[in-house]
Formats: sequence, structure tokens, C-alpha cells
Amino acid sequence: MLKKIIKGSKKHSKSDSMLMDSGSRLPGSGTILSDPTPNMVVNHAPSTNSSSHVVALPPPMTTVEPLPLLRDAPVSERQNLLLRKLQICCFQFDFVDVLKSAREKEIKRQTLLELVDFIQSGSSKITEICQEEMIKMVGINIFRNLPPASHESTGQVASDPEEEDHYLDPSWPHLQIVYELLLRYVVSPATDTKVAKKYIDHSFVLKLLDLFDSEDIREREFLKTILHRIYGKFMVHRPFIRKAINNIFYRFIYETERHYGIGELLEILGSIINGFAVPMKEEHKLFLVRALIPLHKPKHIAIYHQQLSYCITQFVEKDYKLADIVIRGLLKYWPLTNCQKEVLFLGELEEVLEATQSAEFQRCMVPLFRQIARCLNSLHFQVAERALFLWNNEHIVSLISLNCQVILPIIFKALERNTRSHWNQAVHGLTVNVQKMFMEMDAELFDECQREFAEKEARAQEVEEQREMTWKKLADVAAKRG
Repeated sequence: MLKKIIKGSKKHSKSDSMLMDSGSRLPGSGTILSDPTPNMVVNHAPSTNSSSHVVALPPPMTTVEPLPLLRDAPVSERQNLLLRKLQICCFQFDFVDVLKSAREKEIKRQTLLELVDFIQSGSSKITEICQEEMIKMVGINIFRNLPPASHESTGQVASDPEEEDHYLDPSWPHLQIVYELLLRYVVSPATDTKVAKKYIDHSFVLKLLDLFDSEDIREREFLKTILHRIYGKFMVHRPFIRKAINNIFYRFIYETERHYGIGELLEILGSIINGFAVPMKEEHKLFLVRALIPLHKPKHIAIYHQQLSYCITQFVEKDYKLADIVIRGLLKYWPLTNCQKEVLFLGELEEVLEATQSAEFQRCMVPLFRQIARCLNSLHFQVAERALFLWNNEHIVSLISLNCQVILPIIFKALERNTRSHWNQAVHGLTVNVQKMFMEMDAELFDECQREFAEKEARAQEVEEQREMTWKKLADVAAKRG
């Protein structure tokens, strides 16, 4: 499910603003020459004493200057040097102006790359204090106020993720390396979850989730990978992550209908749902009913429908009894005037029916085929064509065949109307094929439906002729009265 991490990108993206950290720093656009770390921190590593001991950090750096490489430093000085390099990486710059502080930016970039290699190599164990300062540094760089979405200023809606014209954050050359560092730290076998969870806590996870609304698709790809890895490694955070994603969906569905990262969050959930044990917990079923199914409501569903459909289908495959709930949910949010959205719904419906058993099918087949009958008569040929394609699926045809006595009378009128008057020849041909299939299933029922349809048409014709005659008499009476 998860795409490869985008590496080595030379494109530029959003401005790199900074997080206000413990009241010691304020957002700014230029180089920050203040103390990037406090002078004293508490080491949380267990000691022989009952109280924690205090460790002094290196003196605060006020300028960005190159430091010796970690691999060249004596082992006894390596951790101290690592802390100083983390201080360098806490400085913030204005990336909109490419020429401003160019030397300092390059020093920071090279330092970040060295830190990534250091974490990935696992050559030295990182002390707990260094881990704490590293997570602080990551937060200072990535946790920032995202700029207003570009479409908000132009009045346009969020664009399709497959389009090439994306917003690119100008600070990305540095942000990418910070994300890479965080990812390497999370996936490293040397990272002790008992220690790391002190710093990658609920607050950190919530701030990561806030960044999913970034307009830069490259940032969302990294976030997707990192959050998925955190979910896999930090089991204690799993219920919290699911609940937090749930809340994002609620705000999107019922308040804003604007969020760039819904597709990426659904992609993570698709992998999570795939690992659910059966029988599924009630909590997971409620998530399906209260969050996933209502995600069909927003009008821009096309942006994330593929991922949503995968999640929905996973639920039905895990528990076939959920098919009735899912199908009725689709019918509840079925679009009335959006034909492209209707085509998406029909495609998803086919995937759900593919995993549906006979008992669940029978519970919902009447309202389902009333809706399909309306789709068959749609003047938009793609809707009618997609509905007729359901009869190309062998499993669906077998379900229809077992319940032909109920289904054929519901859709017979729609089929007859298509063969008589639909403007599209492809729809006309597919309709004739479906009629032949019903004749083979039950010729006697087909003939009976045809007689009833002919009788109804004749009665309707008589009513119409009577109406016309009445209007003609009224017109004649009006003419005689002048």
C-alpha cells in the first residue's frame, strides 16, 4: 500500500516557519541566533539514585559554523558533538529568498545529512538525552503553521492528486532530510520504544497528523510512511492514532470538506484494517459506520475514492455480514446530480457485491435494484453503461439468478425503456444482452413481466388519450364561448 519515499527531490516547496517551543522561540523569517536548546535538561534514564540526575548541555550556539565530522571525533566526545550538531539544525532560515544566509543553509543541510547517516549506520548508541534533543530539533523544523491553501485565494477547490501542478514548499530541501532523519530513528532496530515513546508521545502524533493538511504531496508521502511506522512500532499509540484520524474525518465531513491528506490517511487505514483480527471489535464496526461510510458524502470524493473503496471492501471481506450495512450506506449517500460520482459509486458497489453472500444480498436487494434501475435509464451514457457492466460479474449474476423472481420485475421497465428509446447505441446493445440473460434464467417470468409491462403501457396510453380528449373538449367549449 505505501508508496516509496520520495528521495533526492530537487524541487522546492512551502516556507519553513518554526514552532514556538516552550516559550523560548518566536516565528521569524530570518536566521534565528537565539539559544536553540536550554542550558540544562533532566536526563530521564534510570539511575542508581531515586532522583534523576541533571546533565549539562553544550553552551548555546549563536552562529552556524561547521563542526568536525562525527566519525572523526573520539568516542568520548561523540555524544557532546552530536548535541552541538543538533543545535545547528535548530536554526531557522528564510527559504523563500534563496540567496539569503546561503552559507548557513548549506552547513545546516550537510549537518542534517550527516545525522541521517549516523542514525542509519547504528555505529554508536545514542544516549537518551540526545534522543530527546533530536526529537525537539525535528519538531522545531517540521511543526509549523501551514500557509493558506492556494485554492482558497483563487476560489478553486482542492486539485486532483494525480495532476502535475502541485504546490511545492521552498523549504523542502531541508524538510525532506529532517523527515528522513525522523523515519530512520523510528525504524532503527536500536531505537528502544520504551525510551522513544517519552518523546514521540500523543502530542507529537497529533502535530504530525495536523501536517497531513500540507498542500505539498511530497510532505504527505513522508508523513504517511512515518505515521504508519509509528503505528507499527508503538503499540501503545494505536488506539489514540485511530481515534485522532477519526476526528479528522469528522471535521472534514461535517465542517470543512477541505483537507489535503484524506487519501493518505485512508491509505494508512487500509493497511491497518487489513491487519484487524476477526471477529472484529465493535469499535472497528462503529468506525466503519460513523466515519468511513459518511466519507461518501463530500462532493470531492474522487480525490480519495480509490483508497476509501479499498478500506470499505476490506471490512466486507473481513466480515461478510457487514455487506448489508455498507450497501445501505452507499444508497443513503447516492449522488442525485453528480454523474461522475455516480460512476464511482457503481464501481465500488461491484467490489462490495463481489464479497457479498446470498443472505446479506437478499436483505438489501429491493432498494438496491430500484437504484440500479434509475441508473440504467440515466441519460449520461457512462452511468447507464457502468450499471449494465454489473452483469459481467459472474458472482453478481449468480446472486441475481437466485433472486430473479424479485429483481426482474423491479428493473424490467428500465430495460424495456433502454431498448426502445435510449440514445446511446452501446447502452442499447448492453441492455439487449442483459434481457437475454434474464430470458435464459427464467423465460416464463420474463414473458409474464413483458405481458404486465405491455398492459401497463396500454393503460397508460388510454389514460393519455383520455386526457387529450378532455382537453380537446374544453378547448371546443372555450371556442364556442368566444
